[in-house]
Amino acid sequence: MLASSVAHFLDNSTHGEDSYLIRDLGGGDYLDAVMDGVTGHGGGEASQSLVEALTKATIASPEDVTAVLEALNEEFFEVGGGRFLLTTVSVALALGGQIHIMSAGDSPVYIMKGDSVQQITGRIGGFLHVGVAKAVGATQDLSNLVRLDFAAEPGARLVLATDGVSDNVHTSELAEMVKAAASPGEASKTVNDTILTRLEAGRVPEQVGRRFRHDDRTAIFRFFGPG
Repeated sequence: MLASSVAHFLDNSTHGEDSYLIRDLGGGDYLDAVMDGVTGHGGGEASQSLVEALTKATIASPEDVTAVLEALNEEFFEVGGGRFLLTTVSVALALGGQIHIMSAGDSPVYIMKGDSVQQITGRIGGFLHVGVAKAVGATQDLSNLVRLDFAAEPGARLVLATDGVSDNVHTSELAEMVKAAASPGEASKTVNDTILTRLEAGRVPEQVGRRFRHDDRTAIFRFFGPG
């Protein structure tokens, strides 16, 4: 079993609509998730409801996670009609050394192995990732849910984030900070401190738009190492 370590940050001071979950499933398995509620559309309630559902559910397979997301999507859409109770979700489920990624909305997931960086979902070059599902609650059926499975490897690093992070830190910058960190706690502090510095200045590098984008921000950093 490949051991891992984890750290996170959460700043809900802008809208109060981000949520996260780090759940130990036992035996080295776990579930990490970030949610970004849609501002002005019951997002805080939706993101927190999703945390509660994923916390209570019996999770033994990726299909169990999908079932939770589909059930909440149906409930949110029935109540809100696609205009209320909306939230993104990005989940990393570890079972027996396999990592299962599931994502709806624009909260990015980054997989870093060696010199490579793979971004799953979120915005790339200002455009929404092709094929990404809409936020939970936005449509009657949770179609186009982004799915990816991969084997955990020693040295690999996984980041789940909301767009309060990705809108103010370029992917290449994030990868550089995470790869240089000795621990997920160090990565978390470096990324968050960078965003705080840019918040004070009101500016970000040109490749991410120059002007700081005010939003809640959440990120989970998980580093894999030998067991």
